[in-house]
Amino acid sequence: MASTSDIRNGLCIKFNNDIYKITEFLHVKPGKGPAFVRTKMKSLTSGKVLDNTFSAGHKIDPVRVETHKFQFLYPEGDQFHFMHVETFEQITLMKNILDAPDLLKEGENVMVQINTETDMPIAVDMPASVILEVTYAEPGVKGNTATNATKPATVETGATVNVPLFINEGDKIKIDTSNGAYIERIKE
Repeated sequence: MASTSDIRNGLCIKFNNDIYKITEFLHVKPGKGPAFVRTKMKSLTSGKVLDNTFSAGHKIDPVRVETHKFQFLYPEGDQFHFMHVETFEQITLMKNILDAPDLLKEGENVMVQINTETDMPIAVDMPASVILEVTYAEPGVKGNTATNATKPATVETGATVNVPLFINEGDKIKIDTSNGAYIERIKE
């Protein structure tokens, strides 16, 4: 058993007969009353996000996980196929386990968290950012450059990302996988 002082991003816990991954947390110590921890958790079975508040010192039940490096092979409907980079063992994961499945490019390496009790994959940690090529973007209109003007662009994985007006088809862009936001254009 652990307590609320052990809560951190990425921690997997058993809560309400399900396994949740902590995505955000905030320790709060008000001037009056006891301290508490405000959390945002994602269910690893259904993908639902839950906001919960734990009182300070509350006991939590962490799930022991091992992290292994896998390479994304290909999508097939709602199933995504991965291969362990050392043993070449292949696994299939459902789309709802992935945080940003529309930004996953074939050949991309990810870290897969596996529950040590059941040997079942429970979460996939994407890289912080990915570099993808723009396959479709409307041309930017000259003179239409108000502050921070953006336009939608489609990247090679099929995802749509808001980009600045100067981005054109064929450009490679860096995208933040946590929120799907444009970071920068990659010069070649």
